Amino acid sequence: MDSLLFYNNLLSHEESVNELLCRSDAFEQIPTDWQIIVTDIKGSTKAVKNGLFEVVNLIATGSIIAALNIAAKIKIDIPFFFGGDGATLLVPPALLSEIIAALVQHQNNVKKEFNIDLRVGSLPVSEVYENNRKLKIAKVSINALHTIPIVLGTGLHYAEKLIKLRDISFYQQGDENATLNLEGMECRWNRISPPKDKDEILCLLIRTINESEQALIFKKILDKADEIYGSHKKRNPISLPKLQLDAGFNKVLVELKMRRPRFTFLEWLKNWLYVVIGKYWYLKSKPGEKYLNELIQLSDIFVLDGQINMIISSRTAQRETLEFFLDYLENKGEIIYGIHISQKSIMSCYVRNRDTNHIHFIDGSGGGYTQAAIMLKDKMKKKDMIN
Repeated sequence: MDSLLFYNNLLSHEESVNELLCRSDAFEQIPTDWQIIVTDIKGSTKAVKNGLFEVVNLIATGSIIAALNIAAKIKIDIPFFFGGDGATLLVPPALLSEIIAALVQHQNNVKKEFNIDLRVGSLPVSEVYENNRKLKIAKVSINALHTIPIVLGTGLHYAEKLIKLRDISFYQQGDENATLNLEGMECRWNRISPPKDKDEILCLLIRTINESEQALIFKKILDKADEIYGSHKKRNPISLPKLQLDAGFNKVLVELKMRRPRFTFLEWLKNWLYVVIGKYWYLKSKPGEKYLNELIQLSDIFVLDGQINMIISSRTAQRETLEFFLDYLENKGEIIYGIHISQKSIMSCYVRNRDTNHIHFIDGSGGGYTQAAIMLKDKMKKKDMIN
């Protein structure tokens, strides 16, 4: 299989993630010449406490969009994983230098406009294998519109740990002529209340203690989640009655500062008018209704990148049942987990084309993933665990 087109050429499986985890033959080894890119915000906990959790999410979203726009130029698909305050990407060697250069521009802009430090780093996949870490991937269709990568092994989290430890600065290595293309980035929605029959939003991060038992344990957890909540559709925190565009001046200003640092008043006005038109006309039209229905299906509420990352709309009793089960597995020494409960979710978006190509990144209000990660890392320290 050609290395450049490795991910393009992977078969997209139609069975559920639960079923796929039973099939070791469905997972492929990632090519040794590929690279792992990690971005994360230094001091994200402080930024979240200062109320900047939507900005933090948008910065992480921008990391993914910058890479996807580069890959799209040559019609290459690359796996990506949204983490609330950062992102992880797997890229072929041909795209590495251009993506890093664009991310350095993103890093510089974030520092200038928001005084937030974004770490950018990369590690060869070969180094993961040399240190006896596993890294296998499959593609699975969550629904008719949404296909996601599924990763088994601790390779990505090992790479994240090394990148943070080394903390190599790319400020001086950036290409001054590099262009940062964040076209398609949008952050235009109000904070979203749970669907009418739910009362809270859960952000869950779950790791297994033993790498070799990942597939079996993850399947047990997903089976239990299905038993409690039903399908992905039924646990989705995004519902049409709760969606509302935010036509506030500041919302558009933050988006423009992130996407195009040098902008004119007319550009701001144009973008603000798009939001107003969308709110009062487009979303009520047939194309707008189609877009909203697709938006729900294309919400990124489940990630498996060597750990489970889930956003779930829940009733309190359902959450307590799930927590009881997770506590049981944790006490058995099979997993550790972090959880954060909020009353609303937030959404940042990548919209290349409203008819055919868009994806929507979801987090809990108040920095759900960031807060859940604090709990998870504290447990890891107590158990003296390494990534």
